[in-house]
Amino acid sequence: MKNKQNALNESDLSTDRSMLIKPTKKMNKMMYVLILLLVVVSGLVFANQEIKNESTKRPSPKSLSAAQSDAEKKKWEASPDGVKFKEWETSPAGKNVRAIAAKIKEDIGAFTTMEAVITALSLPPGSRLGFGVMARINGADYIVNFEAEKSQLEQLQRLKVNDKIMVKSRNLSYAPKYSYPIVSAEYVERDGKVIFKRVPRQGGC
Repeated sequence: MKNKQNALNESDLSTDRSMLIKPTKKMNKMMYVLILLLVVVSGLVFANQEIKNESTKRPSPKSLSAAQSDAEKKKWEASPDGVKFKEWETSPAGKNVRAIAAKIKEDIGAFTTMEAVITALSLPPGSRLGFGVMARINGADYIVNFEAEKSQLEQLQRLKVNDKIMVKSRNLSYAPKYSYPIVSAEYVERDGKVIFKRVPRQGGC
């Protein structure tokens, strides 16, 4: 009887042990999965933090300061091209072009509408300004340059000598190569209709 009871007790104990062992294995697997997930999440958080720190460390592009701009200007003025330009500015030809440019300087600065009469449909020989025309504004001759897209050329190519156009511009320039100031047109009307509006460049004006 005692042997039977002992056998039963041993059977119960082995059953209990197996029941205890099975959950322990499952728990070990779960713990392993949780630890693995924790490691992965920690790695992602750390990597994300590193990326943020790296992006914070990167210096943002800055525009030149006034002092740097002056330094660059002086450097250019001392170059062969700069010396040549300064000599041209003080020459009779340079003074004449600058005097003509001064006539519409205020209109350019205020972006006001200027009446222009087309005097020629082609630019002076050797010009490298793209499409443009010669026009008379306030009694003086100017090169009117168009930074036109292909789709805009059709309207501009319909212009004729003696056509009156209304021009707006923010940019007036001159160079030793040209005997006339250069007006970069941004907005042009003819007979009350818009025939040209400059398309801003990507990342710029």
